[in-house]
Amino acid sequence: MTEQEVRRYLRQMKEENSEQAFHGFYDLCYDRLFRIAYYFVKHEEWAQEIVLDVFMRLWEQRAKLPEVKNIEDYCFILTKNASLNYLEKENRHATLSTEQLPEPTDRADSPEDTLISEELFARYVKALDRLPERCREVFIRIREEKQSYAQVAEELDISVKTVDAQLQKAVTRLKESLLV
Repeated sequence: MTEQEVRRYLRQMKEENSEQAFHGFYDLCYDRLFRIAYYFVKHEEWAQEIVLDVFMRLWEQRAKLPEVKNIEDYCFILTKNASLNYLEKENRHATLSTEQLPEPTDRADSPEDTLISEELFARYVKALDRLPERCREVFIRIREEKQSYAQVAEELDISVKTVDAQLQKAVTRLKESLLV
């Protein structure tokens, strides 16, 4: 996602009420926002619903979006908050028997640990977005979707060695981005 492309779409959405620009913005940002929502809710259907709600909100706020200084962070926070709100709503509606309740843990994460974890995840998502498309696709399929090298090679019509090379390239670049 390049800042220039996003800004162009946001301007068109505001000035022209352009649904076409909105679709371009959607295509550019959907995968990233889906990964953020999925990180929090751990359910594909819930994450999809959350991201669609976030995009509805963005469309409704299209007149204000060009003034947002960091649209990437703004979208991250919107998606994170929507995910946490969704989880809270789901937890309120869930009726758990005592057998289904999780065992209490000795130590809950401190607010500082939670904040550090969320900041690190945000940096990871940004670093992942900066990878070349094929590299990112291989990394996501193997590390997040748990596909085998052979499965990825077959689906992308590339060799297993290419899959391995792309994965190593992705890991190296992600390490460099995250350790800065």
